[in-house]
Amino acid sequence: MRLINRHPNRGMRLALVLLPFAILLAAYFLGSAVRLEANPQDKLLPGLQQMLDAVARMAFTPDKRSGEYLLWADTLVSLTRLLTGLLIASLAGLCLGIAAGVFPLWRASLSPLMTVLSMIPPLAILPVLFIVFGLDELSKIMLIVIGITPMLARDLEHRACEIPSEILIKAQTLGASSWTLVLRVVLPQLLSRLLTSLRLMLGSAWLFLISAEAISSTAGLGYRIFLVRRYMAMDVIIPYVVWITLLAWLMDLALRQLHKACFPWAQGGRA
Repeated sequence: MRLINRHPNRGMRLALVLLPFAILLAAYFLGSAVRLEANPQDKLLPGLQQMLDAVARMAFTPDKRSGEYLLWADTLVSLTRLLTGLLIASLAGLCLGIAAGVFPLWRASLSPLMTVLSMIPPLAILPVLFIVFGLDELSKIMLIVIGITPMLARDLEHRACEIPSEILIKAQTLGASSWTLVLRVVLPQLLSRLLTSLRLMLGSAWLFLISAEAISSTAGLGYRIFLVRRYMAMDVIIPYVVWITLLAWLMDLALRQLHKACFPWAQGGRA
């Protein structure tokens, strides 16, 4: 049998999923053991016990100054910023995508604008956002919105343009107005695509959030990572990075399950 036609069974699939992670963990802890054996005070590759002690200190021991459990307080602040930015970007991207994808007059103006805006590196205008919106929450949320919205809008516009014209003509023949056509025909298709696009852009959204928190913030996961870096506290940084990755994976899983539940007819529902 050709290799291209071979498919793993359930047990082999699980083994293949776990194998790369097992190799990475083994390589890390082997390197850590070698470095710690040569220098027990080494901070670059902390051992498992060092990281567990740091997690206990950050997550389960109240901070002496604020009395907060720092990991959970940072997580709440960062998730609030991230989810607010994603919600605003989703609404704005959906509206722009519908306008540009369905109405030719609006497409002529909006499509080139969104193309240009999507080419601007969001991190390059971060100082401008701090000047315009200040150093508080709004600037961090706006960085996520500005970074995500143009790409979402362009993707949704393309999806709207992919809807067969025969369907749109048939709906109009049956008496559908423009807004009825948008609500009954276009919107269900774009909502399905929106969830898929959000899954693909979660990594970028986290990048914008961590960058903004690292430059100007007093709380948040990104703030904490860049605060302790001056002490080379890798025993804190690595668990924080793993925690951020886990949060992003759980958000992706939630979006995937929501997509399957709401749009079982969509091809992406099998992803």
